Amino acid sequence: MLSLAAAAARADGVGPLSEQVRLHLRYGGDPAARNLLLRLGPDLAGYAHLGFADPAEGRSGELVIHPAYRRRGLGLALARAVLAEESALPVQIWAHGDLPAAARLAAATGFRRVRALWQMRRSLRDAVDEPRLPPGVSLRTFVPGQDEDDWILLNARAFASHPEQGKWTRADLEHREAAPWFDPDGFFLAERDGHLAGFHWTKIHKPEAAQPDAGQAGAGQPEGGPPETGQPAAGPVAEPVGEVYVVGVDPAEQGTGLGRALTLAGLRYLQERKMPAVMLYTESDNTPAIRLYSSLGFAHIATDVMYADDPGPP
Repeated sequence: MLSLAAAAARADGVGPLSEQVRLHLRYGGDPAARNLLLRLGPDLAGYAHLGFADPAEGRSGELVIHPAYRRRGLGLALARAVLAEESALPVQIWAHGDLPAAARLAAATGFRRVRALWQMRRSLRDAVDEPRLPPGVSLRTFVPGQDEDDWILLNARAFASHPEQGKWTRADLEHREAAPWFDPDGFFLAERDGHLAGFHWTKIHKPEAAQPDAGQAGAGQPEGGPPETGQPAAGPVAEPVGEVYVVGVDPAEQGTGLGRALTLAGLRYLQERKMPAVMLYTESDNTPAIRLYSSLGFAHIATDVMYADDPGPP
């Protein structure tokens, strides 16, 4: 499945599978997940993943057809198979890159556009302001083996209303700690009176990675609102690029400027690491986050879209 996804990423310029799905393929961990394989003879021509986040929300998934087998109606066949799997539950499908082919497939299958994530980007060759922490707040970096449980609790508070980020478990965190890209020096924690008050987790995508393990995650809203981890997928990168992977702030710290300070601290770290640019993901309707990121020099460059099918009452 990962090689199929890599071929699609090369053809489309954007990866078809999110970080969470790629981690599932490597480690498992979601016993309720379903994986649908579409084969033509011995060849794997298509793949669909269905996760099960919440019984009330139904299934959320992704699907991909190998570039060599497109324009044969296989995408429509796979999408209908996904619906047949969950005839009594709503199904949500992520389409990374907002490609026209995905929109046509959604329309043919009866899915509607319900959510969009913006990818934003800025150069790091320009100056980055010095962060100004609120009084009484200090900054340090994440210590593996020490900070996991406290971070999980803070993440849940910061993103209590978010459909993905707020549900992270310790296993979700540890899988990312085991990834080649993980670097605790780029994982900043803010403390007040010995307790975690916020964080900014950065990430570096290397050019040799055809499809780096990116972007659930995505970036968080800097005042503790919804993170931009709508399961974005990274495609091939031609040069190293930094990412505002996720920023979270305790609800008690909202309005203090801590989110902005944490964001700037991460940007300066990435700049010191000689990253030419930095990217992030944000909800398209998250006006406060977009306003803040725009004020920090970010511009909208791409969109990921969620399509949904609602079967209605049984």
